[in-house]
Amino acid sequence: MRERLAHVVFRGVIRERSVEPYLRILRALKDRTRVKGVLLDISSGGGESIASTDFYLAVKRLNAVKPVVASIGSIGASGAYMAVLGARRVFAYPESAVGSIGVVLPHFAVRDLLRRVGISVELLHAGVHKDAYQGYRPLTEEERTKLQAVVQEGYDTFVGLVASERHRPVDEIRALATGEFWTGTRSLQLGLIDALGDRDMALDDLARLTGVPVGKTVRVAPPRPFLERILSGGAGSLAGAVATRVHESIEDAAYDFGGGTLWR
Repeated sequence: MRERLAHVVFRGVIRERSVEPYLRILRALKDRTRVKGVLLDISSGGGESIASTDFYLAVKRLNAVKPVVASIGSIGASGAYMAVLGARRVFAYPESAVGSIGVVLPHFAVRDLLRRVGISVELLHAGVHKDAYQGYRPLTEEERTKLQAVVQEGYDTFVGLVASERHRPVDEIRALATGEFWTGTRSLQLGLIDALGDRDMALDDLARLTGVPVGKTVRVAPPRPFLERILSGGAGSLAGAVATRVHESIEDAAYDFGGGTLWR
């Protein structure tokens, strides 16, 4: 049997649409007997709370079957930091941005702006607070208090998860959970990661854990987006790169940052 190591790369914002292909990969790797370990190569500032939780759980469930070593690139913050908590070992570069343990719930109120340009909006609704989260009017104090309670609940869950996975007292992690990030060097001192090093060093560590040589590593990635496949067909790497940027720009422009979605 030819044993292998898998190298999975994730970049960008963590959201349901972007993470789902990676969840499928991680689930499939769990059942691949030839794959003895996985390097999760991640660089992300975080994203949706639920998507981040799904990512973390997929990594943790895979790690329960075979070793997962995480390598943080430029940034492993918020939901991305949550995701790597499921790994057996976490590496980061000395200059990586790590942490940002916290939760945010954006709320945009555009009523005054619309009035300035002569646009009037009337929201017909049933349910006293149904119009509160449509991004049109400011929140009332009651609504703000209720949303803050939701944010606090998500924050407490995040803090408890970090404390559990890093084997640290909750109060100690809560003192660190200010939403700020640290360098990889400082994160190691704080116990938020396990080692400093680049992704090659993380891969070496995975080889040590599994006994599979680094040379037996295969890159595993989801299928390319449809738009990229169409535009890059026969047009060379430049068209592929342009297509990728167009695809990402369309996704970013279309994505709804409101709607009561918690972000980590």
